[in-house]
Amino acid sequence: MRAILPLLLFLALPVAAAPMHGQFLPPDELAVRQDAPESQQLLQVTSYSVVVGNQRQSSQQPLPITSSLTMRLKGKPLNQGASISQVVISFDGEGKSLRKPAYDSTTRTLTLNYAPAQYQVILDLLRNDIVYVQFLSYANGHIWADLHTGTLRTR
Repeated sequence: MRAILPLLLFLALPVAAAPMHGQFLPPDELAVRQDAPESQQLLQVTSYSVVVGNQRQSSQQPLPITSSLTMRLKGKPLNQGASISQVVISFDGEGKSLRKPAYDSTTRTLTLNYAPAQYQVILDLLRNDIVYVQFLSYANGHIWADLHTGTLRTR
């Protein structure tokens, strides 16, 4: 009985939860994901919409015309404690680098930014497969977000 007691105590300790879809993360070559994530939002996409906008602000000279491409994904959260309900993806080629992923718990919205070249890839995923969106944040400040399919069999 004495030998079993330490084992039972060990099993009763809280276990740091690995990401539910951790198998879709790239290798952690820089060791930025050593600990379990502080928070995880995992969403299965059930619907999406695309908005291509064009804007001209008449109060500025010369008159700049901007165009935006945005995708809005809605779905159901999959992991315990997740509150995510939608993802807004902006495709922006203006800057040299993209803005970091951000989750707003008040609006339950994850905001992602991709280069315009990724638009067709994401649209093809949404049209042909079940798509998941994953957002992980770590205590060391590392953030990871992705869109991925489940594991598919080749035809």
